[in-house]
Amino acid sequence: MTQAIWEQGYTQNRELSWLQFNARVLAEAEDETVPLLERCKFLAIFTSNLDEFFMIRVGSLCDMAAVDKNHVDNKSGMTAKEQLRHIYAAVEPLYARRDAAFADVVQRLRAEGLCRLSMQELEPDEQKYIKQYFKNVVAPVLSPQIVDAHHPFPHLEGKVLHIAALLGHKKNERLGLLPVPASLPPLVFLPGSGKRYVSTEEILLAYTGSVFEMYDVLEKTVFCVTRNADINPDDETFGAEEGDFRQKMEKLLRRRRRMAVVRVELTRPVSDHFRAYFRSRFDVSDTQIFLSRRAPLKLGYAFSLGEHFSAKQRAALSDPPFTPQQPAMLPAGQSLLKTALRHDVLLSYPYESMEPFLQMIREAANDPAVLSIRITIYRLARKAKLVEYLCAAAENGKDVTALIELRARFDEQNNIDWSERMEEAGCKIIYGFEEYKVHSKICLITRQERGAVRHITQVGTGNYNEKTAAQYTDVSLITSDESIGADAGAFFNNMALGNLEGRYDRLLVAPHSFKSNILALIDEQIARGSEGYILLKFNSLTDIDVIERLRQASCAGVQIEMIVRGICCLKPGVPGHTEHITVTSIVGRFLEHSRIYVFGRGAEEKMYISSADLMTRNTERRVEIACPVDAPEVRARLHEILYAMQHDTIKARVLQPDGSYAQKPSAPDPVCAQTLLMQQAEAEAQGQAAQPVPPETGWHKWFGRLFGRRE
Repeated sequence: MTQAIWEQGYTQNRELSWLQFNARVLAEAEDETVPLLERCKFLAIFTSNLDEFFMIRVGSLCDMAAVDKNHVDNKSGMTAKEQLRHIYAAVEPLYARRDAAFADVVQRLRAEGLCRLSMQELEPDEQKYIKQYFKNVVAPVLSPQIVDAHHPFPHLEGKVLHIAALLGHKKNERLGLLPVPASLPPLVFLPGSGKRYVSTEEILLAYTGSVFEMYDVLEKTVFCVTRNADINPDDETFGAEEGDFRQKMEKLLRRRRRMAVVRVELTRPVSDHFRAYFRSRFDVSDTQIFLSRRAPLKLGYAFSLGEHFSAKQRAALSDPPFTPQQPAMLPAGQSLLKTALRHDVLLSYPYESMEPFLQMIREAANDPAVLSIRITIYRLARKAKLVEYLCAAAENGKDVTALIELRARFDEQNNIDWSERMEEAGCKIIYGFEEYKVHSKICLITRQERGAVRHITQVGTGNYNEKTAAQYTDVSLITSDESIGADAGAFFNNMALGNLEGRYDRLLVAPHSFKSNILALIDEQIARGSEGYILLKFNSLTDIDVIERLRQASCAGVQIEMIVRGICCLKPGVPGHTEHITVTSIVGRFLEHSRIYVFGRGAEEKMYISSADLMTRNTERRVEIACPVDAPEVRARLHEILYAMQHDTIKARVLQPDGSYAQKPSAPDPVCAQTLLMQQAEAEAQGQAAQPVPPETGWHKWFGRLFGRRE
């Protein structure tokens, strides 16, 4: 059966689909209609995305290629080795595109007065300044090293820049290494206007000869390595003395720094002879060595370039400013805690502010009627008001329980630190399960008033992270529905007992009941045939069972619309299989992150919001929650989001049957969904828009009229 699936041509490889997504991120950096400073940021995002892809996905495939050579991907039929070959081939042209985009952005920034200079472009007085800067600031913190019989090759941490020099001395060759000190800024701005700069690695390249002054520098380049970071807590057997899960994660973080190299990046072409040094030292093939001719290997500084412009210039080169607004379903000055006891409330980030939710936790911390607060935590901001409010609640005698996932990739140390802070304040901390990440986003507040116990439950699609709430699109439902509150209480009890097979009346909870229920919901639409309808918005689709069931639905005539930001292993429009499926991806100013599932239309519609994508890791190997949406007003607001996504003609890209993406045809009224939703949030906060009305009364027409769009 599995072999037949990939042979029928309606599925594609996960990793190659992800590279298509990151290519769409890069396309934003190439787009001349995107403001210049935003193009810089997209270059940086593309680069950091690619770094993580190599650390995690390529690292995992390298491991698989070594230990299970015959294992094949169930969507493409490729072995790990074959996948790696296709990945390397697909990545190489992306480097060329990034180089071209970077060169274009740098040229345009120069026209605006911000000049990135090579060492050869410096004026005489600037050369003198850099010479003194190198002598007084750079040289004292350098740690050069040669590699020979008496000086072994050092361990190099991933994504740390180094200068590599091929050195000649008395007819002998050796390798010189010069780490770029982390204490130095990435850019050095020259005296004067403060808008002319040179990169630190360019300075080090220029002075490599003086650092290795007793040698002849035959070749030199900036390089860095990318290491496999796909650690698994179960890879090793830990002694009884290391049974504490927090200690276990700290050990694994130390291990990550020493894992195998999966990529080498260079900034200059080098001879085959010099290239052989990199191959042998890092045990990589030529296909794992990538050349970045124009773009630097680290672009994190791109987010701060705007600081070097005047406020007027910065505004002209950036997206228009936007501040998350007062939620439309919560009048200003009203308590979210008290409002939720009367009716359901939906918050839509980043169009609406996360602050009311944080204030609800703060209010609960000081409310004498509140008995307990229970919450799952996956990623938190570096500075988290949420933690402070939870700690205050514990110190005020509330029963506070936090289920913290210590394995939120690359946020492990941050979560470890916060867990220690919360324990000190008296919060009860649960670390979840070793084999299943807890990715659900749920908070339960229990109150007792006049002898009755009430529950306020919050279920969201995104993290309780104040920083990303202003950057990612997510939705958050707050309800006092007692059936949902009872399920939430049962969920936390089951988590405390280590029970993954709990049964729930309303919530769909992975790994036990989420997937089976999603498949059953699809089956309901299959039974309706051409009258069936499915509308899904999420980040990635890889689960082969869900893919196969969606194919069956398409063959039954069900109309299926999917808004999939990233990976989509199902190819739509394939004759005989997926003709009734369309897939759209939107990459824009905000990261699309909300998951909204709709099955059916009108009175028979069933709607859910969820923390889960339709990926095998989410449906089978994580603790996830999907929550039903019952209130007509909340459904209407979710349909507004979906309607905007469905009608986007500016940022939307449509997945083709061959796996490529195409822009939607131009329209008389071009629509950018994210811009439209920002305008809606601002208008409603200013009292210019009425409360949403249920779909059956024509909310979509109201939504169009709100901004003067033609219907």
